[in-house]
Amino acid sequence: MPQPGQVRRGAIEGFVLTLSWSPEHCRGRERDPAGRFQCSGEIGDFGFVLHGLWPEGKEPNHPQYCRTVGVLPRRVVAENICLSPSPQLLQHQWAKHGSCMARTPEAYFGAARLLFNAIEFPDMARLSREPERGTPLTAQVLAERFADLNEGLTSDAIIVKTTDKGWLDEVRICLGRNFKPRQCPQFSRLAPGKTQIKIWRGR
Repeated sequence: MPQPGQVRRGAIEGFVLTLSWSPEHCRGRERDPAGRFQCSGEIGDFGFVLHGLWPEGKEPNHPQYCRTVGVLPRRVVAENICLSPSPQLLQHQWAKHGSCMARTPEAYFGAARLLFNAIEFPDMARLSREPERGTPLTAQVLAERFADLNEGLTSDAIIVKTTDKGWLDEVRICLGRNFKPRQCPQFSRLAPGKTQIKIWRGR
């Protein structure tokens, strides 16, 4: 349950589709029972997974926890577990973000699933080796690789988030109220374009 100060309601000006780089998330969590589905490797290794679809306002304090929601039906979890491989993550995203965007979890996750499945992803294994070959990999280069593969997506609609040590953590795609890519608001910028990044390939 959110604390009273965490509840924020307001007009939605756009959305952010947030993609987590699973090998980085799972580094050191391979034997953590809480991350077994995503990180143990028992059912294979994940690349990008859906962290969430988030509403944005005009300011950094985006709408969240707009109303109280119940526990997700098992059917909804089963339909989306390969997209966001954690029941706890799915429940959290529905409560924090979905509650501000849709009347039902089916509608919220259905929209997120459509957006995620429409994305063409770069060859991350190849990209991860470019610095080893002497070609610096920057946040801007990664954004451009995504843009090159996806019609209508421009590099200024993409935010790259890294760990404190410079490893790729997330890629965020900024969307307008019509769910089409838009230039990311200035307040949402993370890694500067010239930031050199590293990509953890996992095991």
